[in-house]
Amino acid sequence: MKYDIQSLSVIYALLETDGIGPQRIINLLKHFSSPTDLLHAKINNISEIEGFNEILANRIIRNLEKIIFYQDEFEKQQEAINKHNIKLLHYWDDDYPKNLRNIYYPPIFLYLKGELKKIDEISVAIVGTRKPSSYGKNVAREFSMEISRNHVTVISGMARGIDSIAHRGALENNGRTIAVVGSGLDVIYPPENDKLFNQIVENGCVISEFKLGTQPDASNFPQRNRIISGLSKGVLIIETKIIGGAMQTANHALDQGREVYAVPGDIHNIYSEGTNYLIQQGNAELVLSAKDILREMKIDISTESTERRKKIFEGLSLFEQNIIDKLTDKQMQIDQIAEQTKLSVPECLVNLLNLEFKGYIRQLPGKYFEVIY
Repeated sequence: MKYDIQSLSVIYALLETDGIGPQRIINLLKHFSSPTDLLHAKINNISEIEGFNEILANRIIRNLEKIIFYQDEFEKQQEAINKHNIKLLHYWDDDYPKNLRNIYYPPIFLYLKGELKKIDEISVAIVGTRKPSSYGKNVAREFSMEISRNHVTVISGMARGIDSIAHRGALENNGRTIAVVGSGLDVIYPPENDKLFNQIVENGCVISEFKLGTQPDASNFPQRNRIISGLSKGVLIIETKIIGGAMQTANHALDQGREVYAVPGDIHNIYSEGTNYLIQQGNAELVLSAKDILREMKIDISTESTERRKKIFEGLSLFEQNIIDKLTDKQMQIDQIAEQTKLSVPECLVNLLNLEFKGYIRQLPGKYFEVIY
């Protein structure tokens, strides 16, 4: 559903009203054909709705009396987001993420830089401590690379430590990744992640529910964590204190009916207390490899037959089909492909380039290639 500026300004004003959060706004607007109808509502029209009373109704009406101020502020925000090439989605928008729409307390507004795609509905969130051990760093990279290799989107919070490693692991595979941040999209935090921010925009998107100019205050991050889990099908926890932010994300995931996975850690390491506790309490499934998660999510990681691949990849030359058949689900270097297909390296490069243009394969670092299913 598309709303005009005045309707969006009413919603913006509601968000700025004390005691009126996303769930109340969604419930309130169910009782009106348009948000602008609220501009003519009486106290009893609102107070009689479940979850409201005269005090809340009075606050709403008094705030909406300043709609000209809120519309002016919203239009300035709109100019700023256009300047920064940012997209604004609202809860009733057709493009609003399906996974997120059904959680409790969904964000009303989402600011996006980059692109959300239908394939991002199949995704895994990877979160953990900002101070990972060498073990944690290796595991985060290993899991994120394997998950993205199987064309599953990696979601995280772009924080220092595990989050950043998870994003980079996906990017190394030219995989898709989504970052959910706790500030406005014009405030990159941590600041040293400015390059990572831009890489994520090119291979996925960065998302925030906070308007432009919002600083990364500590109170924003627990709120942000429910979106990380809400966007995903499952959440993987890698190293966290028992009261760490990743534990908040795990709790949100459990409340939202998402699967929670945890990598066991050193019992003497304070940053493994959280993951080990989740496993011990039966709130997270112990996983030893990304394949455990992919199988649990019923993602096919087996080698597909030549017959099925031929149905997926249409209009191929004999040479291109030969390359596709040899690659299957493996990653291969150009020399290996030439040897397997009995083609010269120059012939391979020409055909690989054609397949890349058609969107059937992609090149990875080190001159490796893999098929995109």
